[in-house]
Amino acid sequence: MTLPPKPESRPDAVSLRNYVKLFRKDILSAQPARLYRAWMAEFRTPFFRSYMLNQPDLVKTVLKERPDDFPKSSRISEGLRPLLGESVFLTNGEKWKRQRRIIDPAFEGGRLRDTFPAMWQASEAAVQRLDNFDGQVVEIEQETSHVAADVIFRTLFSIPIEHEIASAVFSQFRDYQRSQPILNLAAFVPLPRWMPRFFRKDTKATAASIRGLIKQLTEERMVAIRDGSAPDDLATKIMTTQDPESGETFDADEMVDQVAIFFLAGHETSASALAWALYIMALYPEWQEKIAAEATDLEEDFSAVSRLKVSRDVFREVLRLYPPVPMMVRQSTCPEQFRDRDIKPGAQMVLSPWHLHRHERLWDNPDGFDPTRWRTENGRKCAREAYIPFSAGSRVCTGAGFAMVEGPLILSMILKHFRITTDGPPPVPVAYLTVRSRDGIRLKIERR
Repeated sequence: MTLPPKPESRPDAVSLRNYVKLFRKDILSAQPARLYRAWMAEFRTPFFRSYMLNQPDLVKTVLKERPDDFPKSSRISEGLRPLLGESVFLTNGEKWKRQRRIIDPAFEGGRLRDTFPAMWQASEAAVQRLDNFDGQVVEIEQETSHVAADVIFRTLFSIPIEHEIASAVFSQFRDYQRSQPILNLAAFVPLPRWMPRFFRKDTKATAASIRGLIKQLTEERMVAIRDGSAPDDLATKIMTTQDPESGETFDADEMVDQVAIFFLAGHETSASALAWALYIMALYPEWQEKIAAEATDLEEDFSAVSRLKVSRDVFREVLRLYPPVPMMVRQSTCPEQFRDRDIKPGAQMVLSPWHLHRHERLWDNPDGFDPTRWRTENGRKCAREAYIPFSAGSRVCTGAGFAMVEGPLILSMILKHFRITTDGPPPVPVAYLTVRSRDGIRLKIERR
């Protein structure tokens, strides 16, 4: 039986120097194979202790039961701050709670129905672009990045990817996501706040350029809101929502931070998941045909989303095997004892969807592709206790519902019109900002 690609694990014992080098190169292959069976693992450095938690009740404690005792780690955020600033993805405490109070209403209930037309338009545009490659081999990550960015700009600012600023942001972000490592030196060495951070020159320059373009969009939208001409999209909703406690709205600089994370979370993660989904469908053509058959009568109607059952199960399974954000890091704020280990304040608590989703003591056939697992007793149990592609608890991704409409819809639209087959060696999963292929994913596209 063919298994989906999985990176090789490192040897159990390596020096800290080599571990840092491996980690900066790729977070996935830098880990030992024993983590796929361990309930908890400890890593020691001269500067801090970190603990990977795979035991479901410990994951639940950190993410759901006591999230305030385990805020996001500042060590990991160091590498993302040039682009994301003080966005909701990086903040903690009262600042984070205020940001979520303003952002969350834009993604509640009927807003998914409101954003569906933009998703549909982006899906149709993707089909039209792929028509140009009929019978050819394409690098599919480039195409999924294009359609995911198109969705974000249409839903956020009511502009297509062809818009001058949208196109510039998309182009520069492609450079950024490949140049930005998961960790910089500050993740391993506790530098004081006043000390300069060590970023690549091109990474900082690209981040500044992207933020400048986003600022232009947000300032233009603020003018449109004031004169009453702003469209009723996500940007308008977020920028006009008042914090129910203080009555404040986001100012221009705060909105740049939030748009930056919406683009990262809504574009980069969706592009990753869609690329792997299309590759897996090429690897398992019988499932590809099931989705194509299901999508035969797909039309622009939000109710159609609920009928994409096969596509949704496939997409959920792809998110299990290739969670776009492979690891999340929290920090303990008080003394703890987990599995008879004494954990001091300041310890790094690593929650790894990559390892949790493939844990050999939790999942049946953990490395296999099986969309039917969600209807089994084991699958339902693991879905509740060991499946966190969007995190969990109070910090669960605001756009989780958005992603579970967008992903199956675009996957179904593409497979309705095209048959795809693999080309070349299997892709090797690596972690840049999200889980991507080391050398891209090449697929042959043919019109049905």
